[in-house]
Amino acid sequence: MKNIAVIGAGTMGNGIAHTFAQSGFSVKLIDISEKAIEKGMNTIAANLDRMVAKGTITETDKHNTIGNIITYTDIKDGVVNTDLVVEAATENVDLKLKIFKDLDAFCDANTILATNTSSISITQIAAVTNRQDRVIGMHFMNPVPIMKLVEIIRGYNTSDEVTKSIMEMSEKLGKVPVEVNDYPGFVANRILMPMINEAIETLYNGVAGVYEIDTVMKLGMAHPMGPLQLADFIGLDVCLSILHVMYDGFKNPKYAPCPLLVNMVRAGKLGVKSGEGFYDYSETKKAEKVAYKK
Repeated sequence: MKNIAVIGAGTMGNGIAHTFAQSGFSVKLIDISEKAIEKGMNTIAANLDRMVAKGTITETDKHNTIGNIITYTDIKDGVVNTDLVVEAATENVDLKLKIFKDLDAFCDANTILATNTSSISITQIAAVTNRQDRVIGMHFMNPVPIMKLVEIIRGYNTSDEVTKSIMEMSEKLGKVPVEVNDYPGFVANRILMPMINEAIETLYNGVAGVYEIDTVMKLGMAHPMGPLQLADFIGLDVCLSILHVMYDGFKNPKYAPCPLLVNMVRAGKLGVKSGEGFYDYSETKKAEKVAYKK
């Protein structure tokens, strides 16, 4: 497989496109918005510049990587003659189902369809296609060019052949693929999101403040980032969406999102991307100013 299409030019999509292109694959980066495409390509260029400055890659590597990417705003045109399509659109089940219906209609019969979803059922997504055996999850971690892990999620009908092929391809990207089965949250978020939610509950109940909670987890548990800062980095709306998927999937109250998280998302406090979450990023840009309100 050499020809890859990536749906979505946002944070995850441009990172996935960057990673494939840097590994020598021909990549089509697709988004309905020209503005999103431009922003995504600018992000890729900036990330490559940082890698050049650190001596990780050369200027030639950067040039070749960008040269391996072609952009499209029409999904039908963009997925022609592709071996693999990786969907990295917003974490919205209805949107993903529509995209996969379109991909099934537009792509060659042998094209593998992958989703970067962090929690939505691969089996549910595959069910809207006529190629359930060729639908799989590829859950990359953010930032994609740096993080080694890729969760490879098998849907109920995903074939052994497709799973093996995607595992091998992930290794060619310099990643460490881990195969998991299709249950809400998979492995990463099934463990991570309850921890983040419990940290928010701890704050909500007045046990300690934002800085204190994050410091305990960083210095006491050797986490590189505290759970509240990590939630800001992921996006509080994304955290809420994943918790909803897990709660709906398991019907277990331990996955019910904390009321504080719900209210913050309603108020538009989404973390880094909105400029404010558990920390205020609007002035310092370094998460130094606490912005918590109960």
